[in-house]
Amino acid sequence: MPRAIEDMPPRPASQPYPSPIEEVPLLGNTPIICFGKDWGTDPTSNMHVMRILARTNRVLWVNSIGTRRPGVNRRDLGRLFHKLRRGFDGCVPVAPNMHVFNPLAVPFPEIPVVARFNSALLAPVLRGISRRLGFERPIMWTYFPVAVGLVGRLRECAVIYHCVDDYAEFRGVNGPALRRAERELLKVADVVFTSSELLWRERRQENPNTFFVQHGVDVNHFSRALDPDLPVPADVEGLPRPIVGYFGLIADYVDLELIAEAARMRPGWSFALVGGCVTDVRVLSGLANVHLLGQRSYDSLPGYCRAFDVGVIPFRVNALTVRANPLKLREYLAAGLPVVSAPLPEVGRYSALVRLAAGPEAFVEEIERALEERSEPFIEQRLQAMRAESWESRVHEMSRIIRETLGPRLGLA
Repeated sequence: MPRAIEDMPPRPASQPYPSPIEEVPLLGNTPIICFGKDWGTDPTSNMHVMRILARTNRVLWVNSIGTRRPGVNRRDLGRLFHKLRRGFDGCVPVAPNMHVFNPLAVPFPEIPVVARFNSALLAPVLRGISRRLGFERPIMWTYFPVAVGLVGRLRECAVIYHCVDDYAEFRGVNGPALRRAERELLKVADVVFTSSELLWRERRQENPNTFFVQHGVDVNHFSRALDPDLPVPADVEGLPRPIVGYFGLIADYVDLELIAEAARMRPGWSFALVGGCVTDVRVLSGLANVHLLGQRSYDSLPGYCRAFDVGVIPFRVNALTVRANPLKLREYLAAGLPVVSAPLPEVGRYSALVRLAAGPEAFVEEIERALEERSEPFIEQRLQAMRAESWESRVHEMSRIIRETLGPRLGLA
């Protein structure tokens, strides 16, 4: 049996995880039905985890069944059209052991009768696909509470809820409906993983089999930024230095007022923001040293890291972000970058590697200090710390917990 939750404190960043072991079936021959984000978008935690599990276990990936109703705007309507078109693709193999299915669902998941209808519609389809793939008694692994309506309908042997955000705190969702769905899911989940300590402390009140496993990082990918032969993208190559860089979605939780004020305080610096934009950016208008570069591919991010002098996490501190564990933190560090961040709890674990700042004056001061920490010893310290935090290590940790918690049920030793 695993140790009691109280005896499993979060690992400090400096304590290394075990090295990845040889490729053996992590979860026996048990197949997995995973409910995650849309496949093919930039990799997030769910994709990293399932790609590793798919090396040894068969995975059916179910594209997002939605957490909010679409708005009447170009972005949401485009996504809706894209999902409708892909809904006719059926179940598509995308890699060894990995199939992707794009479900058709009524896009109002916060309405209880619609949620029940979508579950009733989707369950027999997934059972049929499972039969064709030879899935017997799969694990149901979901990243979203709205999948709770499918629990017990997929002939699953176990239910795993991997909670990586407080979804009810996102703008544009029906918070009360998502909280109800999550409470129901916590009651029936056999194992719950969380990516932040605060999420762990809250969810374990509902489910004692809740475990805190931090995010990992694709070290090999982001450490390419240290290769002197890696080209720097053309849109940042000629920017005046230093370049203060950010990559990721530009949403309402990004403190653009902080960026604007810092840009006014240091007009000789370049602020490069890489990522799709889903919020009002007018506060940045007229600032010649702020560059909104738009969405770029995951493959190109090491090149942008090579161009950056400092990586920043300029998040607002609110109910959503204090429970978040930004993937970009470890990605910046694996690229050797000094990092300046808003004072978020999960970033604070890395205080030996990261500078925290609240407010524009402190933000600029910490960036100036970080600019003095770009020498080889600092870079090597960051890279070595991240080598112990690979996604492989995280997946092996989760697999160990599953085996110790559910081993007899899954037929695992």
